[in-house]
Amino acid sequence: MLRRLALLSLVCLLAACATANRVGAANDIHALLTAIRDDDRAAFDARVDRDALKAEMSTRLSREASRLKVEGLDLGQLSAVIAPNIANLAGDALIQPRVFRQVAEAYGYTPDKPLPGPVAIASRLKAMPDGRVCATQDKNGPCLLVFTRSPEGRWRLSGFEGDLSTLKIRR
Repeated sequence: MLRRLALLSLVCLLAACATANRVGAANDIHALLTAIRDDDRAAFDARVDRDALKAEMSTRLSREASRLKVEGLDLGQLSAVIAPNIANLAGDALIQPRVFRQVAEAYGYTPDKPLPGPVAIASRLKAMPDGRVCATQDKNGPCLLVFTRSPEGRWRLSGFEGDLSTLKIRR
């Protein structure tokens, strides 16, 4: 009986930590959405881990390119060489408020609607086993945006698991 009580206490403690992470992250995600809406580059940059996003894009581009074959030629090895450079260029061009405004709009955050508050945002966050949190389009949906807590305690956008085709540069 004591063992079950200890196990139940541990489960409750872990759930409380996960909830605290989601609520804490929601405040920073709200600030990121505000920066995106206002096209505030400085506030946006403060809430984005550019290096992590570039690394994640490089991995995804390499994975996609490794599947390419042109007239029987396997481009997997070539993609391993060029994907990091493409990701670096893409990261510089795509990691900006106006590009992520289109992503936000694709997921329902349109300019004619007020931004959701931190409580509503927290309800769409999932705690990940490694301590990160991810935002989903709906409560039980797949992860779209991944956030990692920085050493200073701020949650920053560190991964994009959504459709890469939603990242577009428009003038």
